[in-house]
This record gives sequence, C-alpha cells and structure tokens, in this order.
Amino acid sequence: MSDTFSIKGLAAVTEASDWRRQRGTAALSDVHGSIPVPAGTWRRVAAFLGPGYMVAVGYMDPGNWATSLAGGSRFGYTLLVVALVSNIMAIVLQSLCARLAIASGRDLAQACRDAFPRWVAWPLWALAETAIIATDIAEVIGTAIGLNLLFGIPLELGVLITALDVFLILWLQRKGFRWLEAFIITLLGVIAISFGIQIALADPDWGQVILGFAPTVEIVKNPEMLYLALGILGATVMPHNLYLHSAIVQTRAYGDTLPEKRMALRYATFDSTLALMFALTINASILILAAASFHATGRTDIAELGVAHELLGPLLGLGAPALFAVALVCCGLNSTVTATLAGQAVMEGFLDIRLPPWLRRLVTRAIAIIPAAGVTILYGSSGTGELLILTQVVLSLQLSFAVVPLVMFTTDRKKMGALVAPLWLGLFAALIAIVIVALNLKLLWDFSSGGF
Repeated sequence: MSDTFSIKGLAAVTEASDWRRQRGTAALSDVHGSIPVPAGTWRRVAAFLGPGYMVAVGYMDPGNWATSLAGGSRFGYTLLVVALVSNIMAIVLQSLCARLAIASGRDLAQACRDAFPRWVAWPLWALAETAIIATDIAEVIGTAIGLNLLFGIPLELGVLITALDVFLILWLQRKGFRWLEAFIITLLGVIAISFGIQIALADPDWGQVILGFAPTVEIVKNPEMLYLALGILGATVMPHNLYLHSAIVQTRAYGDTLPEKRMALRYATFDSTLALMFALTINASILILAAASFHATGRTDIAELGVAHELLGPLLGLGAPALFAVALVCCGLNSTVTATLAGQAVMEGFLDIRLPPWLRRLVTRAIAIIPAAGVTILYGSSGTGELLILTQVVLSLQLSFAVVPLVMFTTDRKKMGALVAPLWLGLFAALIAIVIVALNLKLLWDFSSGGF
C-alpha cells in the first residue's frame, strides 16, 4: 500500500514538467530550505508562520497610508469595502503563489522565465522592476517622513539612512532567516498597538464603519473615487508581493513527496491568510482613523503624511502624533526590508544572475533607492502625498502583468501536476484577474478622456 502511494506521489510530482527550460537554482538560494519542518501539527504550524507576515508588510506600507488617509478624509468610510475586497483578492492570489512554489519548485519570476520566450519574459522583468521601484519610492519617502516627524531629520538624509537596511538584512540573515521574520513580526506588533490606541482616541462611528464595508456603484462611477480605490488596490495587492511570497515560502524544508507538498501548501496558505487578515485590520484602521479624525471634522483634503501628523495632536491629544510617526517608521522599515528581498528574487528569478549575497542585495537596493532618492531631492516635502498615491496607482497598473501569468500557471495541470488549483479556485482567480484588468482600463480611459 505504501509503495503504491509513493509511486502515485512520484508520478504526480514528475507530471509537473511542462516548462520550456529546466528549473535553475532557487532564488534566495542562501536561505532556500534552511528552516526545518518538525513533526506534530502545532510545531508545523509554528514552522510555517513567518512568510505570510513578511508579505503582509507590503499591505500596510507608507503608500497604503497615503491612499487610505486620502480616501478616509475625502470619502469617509465609503472605501472600506475596497480594502475588504482587495484583501480577499490578496488572500486568493497569495495562496496561488504558495501553490506555484510548492508544486513546481519555482517562484513566480522563475516560472515566467521558464515558461515564456525572452521577448515576453524580459518585458515582464522590466515591469516587475518598475513595480519594485514604485514600491520603494513610497517606502523610502514614508520612512524619511517618519524620521523627520520623530527626530527632525531632513528628508534627503532620511532617504540615505533607509539604505542601511541592506546591512540590517545581511546581519539578521547571517543569524538565520527566522531572525529576519521575528524582526518583521515585532515591528508589526508595534504598528498594531499604535493604531489600536489611536482608534480608541478617535472614537469612530462604528455603525458607519460597518456600512462602509457594503459595496456601492458610486466607486466605479466617480472617477476621483475610482482613482483612490485603485490606489488602495495597488497598495494592497502589490505585484512584488507575488514574487516575494513564491520565493520565501521555499525557505521551509518541507520535502519533495506529494503528501509533504500537500502538507506544506495547507500550512503556508493558513499562514498567509492569517497574516493578511491582520493586514486588513491595520489598513482599515488607517482609513477609519482618517474618516473619524479628518472627514468628520470637515478636513476632506488630507493626503500628506506630515499634515496628518500635525492635525492628530489637536484632534486626538498630544500622544497621537508620536504614535503615528512611530508606526510610520516601523512600516517604512519593514517594507524596505521586504522590498529589497523581492528585488533580489525578481532579479535572480528572471535573469538567473548569481552574485554573493551582500552584492546581490546592494545591487537590487540601488536599483530601487536611486530613483527614490532622486524623487525626494527633487520634490522635497511638498507634494509627497500625491506622489505616494501615484506610486500606488502605478502598482495597480503593473499588477495585471504579475497576476495573469500566476493564474495561467496555477491552473495548468501540465505545469502543476496533482497540485493544480481546483476549478472553483481557478475560476475565482480568473475573475479577480479580469476585474483588475477592467478597472485599470477604466482608469486609463478616464485619464485619456479628461475625467480627472
């Protein structure tokens, strides 16, 4: 019986072989399979907790703050439903990332390289790099603003300070990837406590909060609302997270047999779903805070993080601005760390470039931080809110080019074998992809027709 089961498992694993190229070296190879998976349900759950929270960081980065602050101050609680729907999309798409990685042994970047000809894969790489640059612009500027609010450090110097996260990553990973995950989760805890206190001080209208999670067609009909809604979508379902998750889930040494892969998929999906529900709580808190503090008092034009920081003191008390700034620095630091890892995974996956770990991180960090530094020096503190929102809309426009290949791969039995996405999940994911493409086309149409 066991021999039969093993033969079936081997056949199912080897069935997933419909790729143009042979699988190369795994991205993030220095930490690939470095975390053992022990026996026992709860010990396995604990072993798989971590990647989901590193991915969740991208769902509450400074760019998300800007879009949620603008949406909450301008439209009250109306866009809460966008945060909810975006989070549901994120849960489905991140589960597909884990499925792709575990079934094929490839992250999304490697899968694109192996499945498509170069004339398709290279533009996808360029678009992924563009998305990471847009992400990093938001995160670097957000961190620099937080350092300025807390310590009075000039924005230009703050941008340079954020580059030091490369050395932080190297130091933590030398101690083990679990140390890096623990660092991320600790900062997430600080963020949660900060927002919990601020929400309590803001005392929102909880009846309106509940109504805000109900859908309304006004979001699609109103171009300005749609623009912010797509900003929230781009800040929530982020392209670089799809590449990152499919790479870091492979840090677990879960084995190569079909039963082991099914077990890994189950626990990895639980991890990402739990972490993204936590991210939804933070995202909703930002929007609720803006609606309760600004929209309710007639301040419907808040998009700048610095302006929001200044206004929170008179509205909520002297401790609120400090909590806001501390949470912002934690978000920015967390996000730059994970974006750097995503940049490494994208470069290695698409281009199969093998460099020493310190050099890889330095190169991928420089690709993202140089444009961020240039933008910050050019704009200074003026207009950063609009710039942060724009970066999130750029991410939304880039999202289709990561989501469509992901859905294609995970619904292809020849590539996924026995772990192909079930029909209901494939249809749901295809619907998500169609909605994302349609909303982005609507946004482009509004731009071209002068709807803004």
